Amino acid sequence: MGLIFLETLPGPKIFRCRSCKAHSASYDSILSKDFHGRFGRAYLFKRVVNITLGPNEDRQLLSGLHTVNDIYCSCCQQILGWRYEKAFEASQKYKEGKYILEKARMVKEGW
Repeated sequence: MGLIFLETLPGPKIFRCRSCKAHSASYDSILSKDFHGRFGRAYLFKRVVNITLGPNEDRQLLSGLHTVNDIYCSCCQQILGWRYEKAFEASQKYKEGKYILEKARMVKEGW
């Protein structure tokens, strides 16, 4: 299979995968804390690292129909959230290309 390259984020406040503790996102990348996922609260991020994308799928979410990709930890393959590929409603276009990480799937470091 080969070696897995993991990016390490700088800074004092980092979100890590709950399963394997790989870095996932920086506190500075949070755009909003007002989201909900499958397992409760979730955050919207502009940038995440050490993830792999699942296939595109249309999903009816609380805010309307979106094309999304599930995102998985590239180290342990735990599902972490999803990426907004396309929003069908004009008011939701700001989410395109952004990431949702579910709080229940993350641990905080440096807080």
